[in-house]
Amino acid sequence: MIVMKKYLKNIWHETLAPKNWIKQLNTRTGFFTWTVVLFTLKTILAYGADFYWLHVSDPLQIFLMLVNPIGFTIIIFSIALFIKPKQLYYGALILLDAAMTGLLYLNVIYFREFSDFMSVNTMLGYSSVNQGGKAAGAIAFGIHDVFFWIDIIILIGLFLARKIHFDSRPMMRLQPFKILTIGVFIFMANLLLADLNRPQLLVRQFDREYMVKYLGIGPFTIYDAINTYQTSQIRKTATPSELTAVQNYIKKNYAAINPKFYGKAKGKNVIVIHLESFQQMSIGRKINGQEVTPFLNSLYHSKSTIAFDNFFNQVGQGKTSDAENMLETSTFGLPQGSLFTKLGDDQTFQAMPAILNQRAGYSSAVFHGNMGSFWNRSTVYKRMGYQNWVSGDYFDITGKKATSWGLKDKLLFHNSVPYLERLQQPFYAKYLTVTNHTPFTLDKQDQDPNFQTSNTGSKLVDNYFITNHYLDQSVKEFFAYLKKSGLYKNTAVVLYGDHYGISNTDASYLASLLGKDSDDWTDLDNANLQRVPFIVHIPGMKNGYVDHTYGGEIDVAPTIEHLLGISTKRYIQFGQDLLSKNHKQIVVFRNKDWITPEYASLSGRIWNTKTGQEITTPGKALQAKVDKIQAYVNKKLSMSDNLNQKNLLKFYTPEGFKTVKANSFDYSKEATIKRLKKQNKKLGTKSTSLFAQNGNKSTLSDYITDAPEVDDETTDTTRLLPRNADDWSNDE
Repeated sequence: MIVMKKYLKNIWHETLAPKNWIKQLNTRTGFFTWTVVLFTLKTILAYGADFYWLHVSDPLQIFLMLVNPIGFTIIIFSIALFIKPKQLYYGALILLDAAMTGLLYLNVIYFREFSDFMSVNTMLGYSSVNQGGKAAGAIAFGIHDVFFWIDIIILIGLFLARKIHFDSRPMMRLQPFKILTIGVFIFMANLLLADLNRPQLLVRQFDREYMVKYLGIGPFTIYDAINTYQTSQIRKTATPSELTAVQNYIKKNYAAINPKFYGKAKGKNVIVIHLESFQQMSIGRKINGQEVTPFLNSLYHSKSTIAFDNFFNQVGQGKTSDAENMLETSTFGLPQGSLFTKLGDDQTFQAMPAILNQRAGYSSAVFHGNMGSFWNRSTVYKRMGYQNWVSGDYFDITGKKATSWGLKDKLLFHNSVPYLERLQQPFYAKYLTVTNHTPFTLDKQDQDPNFQTSNTGSKLVDNYFITNHYLDQSVKEFFAYLKKSGLYKNTAVVLYGDHYGISNTDASYLASLLGKDSDDWTDLDNANLQRVPFIVHIPGMKNGYVDHTYGGEIDVAPTIEHLLGISTKRYIQFGQDLLSKNHKQIVVFRNKDWITPEYASLSGRIWNTKTGQEITTPGKALQAKVDKIQAYVNKKLSMSDNLNQKNLLKFYTPEGFKTVKANSFDYSKEATIKRLKKQNKKLGTKSTSLFAQNGNKSTLSDYITDAPEVDDETTDTTRLLPRNADDWSNDE
């Protein structure tokens, strides 16, 4: 102990004490070390003072956040170490420091305005980035901003005051390489630990805050630059003739409208409820004699509902964002990563919000209890034409009001009313629920004491049905409000599950509940569990039924648009109306697997979907049929990928369609409230909002909820973790 004290004391006196600083700054190595240390401290200052400590949630994340500036900074600053002339060496090092500081500070001021980090596309178009005409840089400066630049100013001042002198002694021949190697080693160790804590970080391209938290501002910017360059190179090769090929494919595979259902919901509001991680197997499911989702069951079998029991999720690595993309555009997600995050910054969309607005005068909004920047939604929604984006930034998510994934569903529906009621009718509104998300944990106070879940041996599976039940209650409360407020009769409600909740790893625990033997569980059983609900409820309809047609999320847009009486023939959509008599019952999965009412191809193995048996030696006729379906699947995915990756829609303007002006939308809370109030006031007696129809009074009192947190006071803490909503880890 005495030896250790003596050692630390010696380090202080010989190295760390302020009296040694000037001496250290007068050597090349010392000056380099100080610039690295000071820039690291500035970065950590930004993390804490401006980026809310990047919402780190465990010791490893804290460690990575504090360490991630070091390795990359050493690597970049090491460039100067290879310069021998003393004036050039010091000048280069200060310029590198200033450039890195500029990048850091640019992100600081951008984050203050948009709660997000700057992508390369944003930097390239920085002068045109605005919200409501307000320049992105025209924001209030922080008191601590001086600390981002003071070190550079002091260093230059010390040179001018001749307190620091140029060290004319060049470094030892291998010294620069040694220092660079140390930087590379630290960075690679950082990257390895980041990947261990968050697998597929670089592949799936999580939320930008995730990238900065694990790797830092610099690496995030370089990674984004590489993706931007790769995308631009692919898009440079795009030609109008490629669009023509896609158009011909779409025309050939167009499924004509069904006159029986065309226009069935014409003129009605549309509310889409995105049932997070909700699988078809929960519909009608009873556990211990109790229905898991009694309200959804009643809705499912209502004569005012068309429900589909062979409807599959078709998402890839983009999970929820893939589901949303298919819902809105009827194009597939990408082979790798999320289309929203990889291409969303400058993608041309011809999506439902814009189509419904331009064809039938619909206003639009999205409601979600998580951060607005997740999956790059704040950018993508603008490009899709959504007029309002009411995210977790609008709501009180403190205390027990939120899970780690966002505002609880009962509160989301309840707290959205002040915004929903001010939308001009007809409107297109989408609700993204989050409570039914892995690991399916729910506070005891939110659980129904009368519902007893399963005992499968898997806590994850047992909890799944508890959050299913909660989601069901949330939707029931929302429907009660719609009826009491008067919205119900003029609103078509669409409910769909975005993707599986129980992964293949845990699926065998479901065997006993599904009447199967876990020892006989097969890939086909896993494929069958990819079914998710698709429910279209149209008040006033009398001929509803359960449709057994095979289809998927790619088919939602044309199905809804035809129900609204809007022809899709002029648009490029890869889905087909599920109600069309010409609908092809081939469900295409993102990995090129497929399933039909007769057969399925899963990882190259053929299955009989009726008997559940694998076909190990298909006959010549069957093999020819399988090959033909596979060719169809491959071409469909290829056409969609070519369209999206090369942004071919920029070459095509459908009849009557106006290109969406993304910069015209302002999603800030203040601007949204002001805009909605102004619209109602300007229209006066012509306003069609529910608020106006109710005598310019709120309908919030019509909403009855038993959410125990509804009246909780705001606290200083939140359980919300700003991570990607499809992060499947169970450790947080």
